[in-house]
Amino acid sequence: MAKQKHGKLNQLERLLPEGLLVDAAWLSRQGYSTGLRSQYVAAGWLQQPVRRVYQRPRGPLGWQQVVVSLQTLLARDLVVGGRTALELHGFAHYLQQQTTSVTLYGPDKPPTWLQDLDVGVRFAYRNDGRLFRKQRVSAAPHRLDAAVAPHPGRPDSIVVQPWGPWNWPLMLSAPERAIIELLDELPDQETFHQADMLMEGLSTLSPTRLQALLADCRSVKVKRLFFFFADRHRHAWLKRLDRSAIDLGSGKRMLVKGGRFDAKHLITVPETFDGVQ
Repeated sequence: MAKQKHGKLNQLERLLPEGLLVDAAWLSRQGYSTGLRSQYVAAGWLQQPVRRVYQRPRGPLGWQQVVVSLQTLLARDLVVGGRTALELHGFAHYLQQQTTSVTLYGPDKPPTWLQDLDVGVRFAYRNDGRLFRKQRVSAAPHRLDAAVAPHPGRPDSIVVQPWGPWNWPLMLSAPERAIIELLDELPDQETFHQADMLMEGLSTLSPTRLQALLADCRSVKVKRLFFFFADRHRHAWLKRLDRSAIDLGSGKRMLVKGGRFDAKHLITVPETFDGVQ
């Protein structure tokens, strides 16, 4: 019996890297009963950050470890998007704002225990099917040794960054997708000023990727906002976009009460935004 227990512990060390998280259901599928899990916790081989969640001890828990765990060991098709993805790509450093919220996009809802974890951020979830028709989140790494290279089943608007000392795969939106996701948060969760500052720095976006994403985007509001900010900053890639192939809808959109109506893009914007800079 002792030999069997020792073998199960060795197996756990191979299956669950230090610092990553799994839930009780995952451990049960690997053959670890409730009683055995309790013994491991009592012995200090496992710890429980919150109820139903287990981790092999390794220092403070960060949000990146949580997301990597979801995308690999727990096989959830979720990506980091919006503002946080732009931060990870290095576009948001001048905003001088610490990450306090991480928005996850995809068809899979995160587990309910996610909000109970103490990792210094609040997690939010968005179903990406509400924003995109075909450019849906798919083919998450699901393996810790997954290559960072493009995956044939994954849209090229979703990329994998190596994270941490072991280069674990962290899946996130490419900058072109992330700015579209961020604009969807206006005006309630993000501000026009922040979006404007971010767009100003996005001078190296891929027009091919932008064209595909904008053509696939369901939201007229987001597409009009995108061109409003893009026109303000007149990036070189803007000339290579075919607006006629993008459905910008009809009629006016009031985004800001008491704001200024922008006749070109048919949206109301804050009075301080007066078109091209």
